Amino acid sequence: MKAEDKEVLRALLTGVRVLSLGVLVDGKPYVGLLPFVVADDYGSVLVHASQLAKHSRGLQPGSPVSIMIHAADDSQTDPLQVARVTLSGTVQHVARTDRDYGSARQAYIDRFPTSEPTFSLGDFNLYRLLFEGGRLVAGFARAVNLRPESFAQLGSP
Repeated sequence: MKAEDKEVLRALLTGVRVLSLGVLVDGKPYVGLLPFVVADDYGSVLVHASQLAKHSRGLQPGSPVSIMIHAADDSQTDPLQVARVTLSGTVQHVARTDRDYGSARQAYIDRFPTSEPTFSLGDFNLYRLLFEGGRLVAGFARAVNLRPESFAQLGSP
């Protein structure tokens, strides 16, 4: 992956605060909007969701997910040139008893301090969405297929 494409992908994963989450609910596609935190290794994101939300029914361990993260749109930019990444992956529930729950919870609260009270509510769960691949569109004629090793490259210059 070219250095400029790595920068676009890194900026989307660290600078954008919400993602569109596509899941299957009752066998049908459903899309929700969730705040997220990218993992230090760039191989996944954390989301915190209420079981009362319809999209949470699709957040079962091992279930497939599709994610879209995009840059802001404005009236001066060709909407087809808005930088975006579509990712596919699977769901992993981060249980309160998991060894890494505390650090995952803290990473989420660090990015979204107002979310802290929701961690004490019984209907909220923390999920890791593990990336398996995807496609980055960084601009005109700048589309890149992503594989798991693509995300590992983001940690290096």
